[in-house]
Amino acid sequence: MVRFLVFDLDETLYPAQAGLFHEIGRRIHLYLQERLGIPPEQVPQLRQSYYERYGTTLRGLQIHHRVDPEDYLSFVHDVDVSAYLRPDPALEAVLASLPQEKVIFTNATTAHARQVLQALGLDHHFRRIFDIHSLRFHCKPDPEAYRILLELLPARGPECLLIEDNLRNLLAGKAAGMHTLLVGETAGRQDGVDFQGSLLQLPEFVRSLDC
Repeated sequence: MVRFLVFDLDETLYPAQAGLFHEIGRRIHLYLQERLGIPPEQVPQLRQSYYERYGTTLRGLQIHHRVDPEDYLSFVHDVDVSAYLRPDPALEAVLASLPQEKVIFTNATTAHARQVLQALGLDHHFRRIFDIHSLRFHCKPDPEAYRILLELLPARGPECLLIEDNLRNLLAGKAAGMHTLLVGETAGRQDGVDFQGSLLQLPEFVRSLDC
């Protein structure tokens, strides 16, 4: 039986078209240029290499540049989320209909997560947020991040439905024993996930797991 609905945050609880995560990405570029002096033309390739190797730009910067993670996180999340997000009554109704505990599992900070949830009108559904600090700076899809999450809940993998827009992060969750739901605009059926569709279909997916 599923006891926990484990939600990613950015571009999972709101669509990519909202533009918020794009703005955060722009600020990551600025950080590398302004704080570290990396030439603009080198930033995209460096970010991509760190993402592929470590899961996030931050993890690569910690390992290779010894950046202060608090300075980085404060800089890149210095965004007015209310300029990009609006309340989502349809999603609020879906969450209200589901009795499972709902938690956030994010590579971002709790402060950023709370701002996003408040802008979407969903904050009251999420008592617990497992952020980059909770995960001891292990980032999805690092298996250690999932191990820490399950330990903190506490839960076994099959008691969780992991809800993400990122296939790589879902596959790591699947390896940890979780059920998986891929949301967002993805072309074609993706192997390795249990469900693929809209957040508004959540009750249907959860019922099928509890049968």
